[in-house]
Amino acid sequence: MKSRSYISWDEYFMGVAVLSANRSKDPNTKVGACIVNPEKRIVGIGYNGFPYGCDDDVFPWCNEGDFTDTKYPYVVHAEPNAILNSTTKLNGCTLYVTLFPCHECVKLIIQSGIKHIIYMSDKYSGTESDQAAKRMLDAANVTYEKMKEIAITIRSNDSEETDF
Repeated sequence: MKSRSYISWDEYFMGVAVLSANRSKDPNTKVGACIVNPEKRIVGIGYNGFPYGCDDDVFPWCNEGDFTDTKYPYVVHAEPNAILNSTTKLNGCTLYVTLFPCHECVKLIIQSGIKHIIYMSDKYSGTESDQAAKRMLDAANVTYEKMKEIAITIRSNDSEETDF
């Protein structure tokens, strides 16, 4: 008889996105993304960070101040990183992401062929970026749904636990 205490596919893939978010060095907003094909195979993973070659000890992580002294002109969001790191075409795939995508990321999501988004946080709900993102997703027939919060505990072989 199989175990009854296993996680759902959605929990599994969102867990991968959450784990990926923890690779981000952003002190304020850690975002992770996991792209899954219709056969339930992971085909892309990403998190928010600076482009290759841009030293994260040199570039700013601030979110206030003069534009070029903040992270905003430099950080690549988790969604484009996952798309760029993908191993195959993304037509019909599902994107699991810890934060609802901004309008700029939505353009890339639509163009890549992703057809469904599952997200955890929508902390920017109602902003102009959020409204534009949802307008484009609706027009392009890309569905999106909010997932309930999940708690993740990672146990190593020696029973040490890490909570995310």
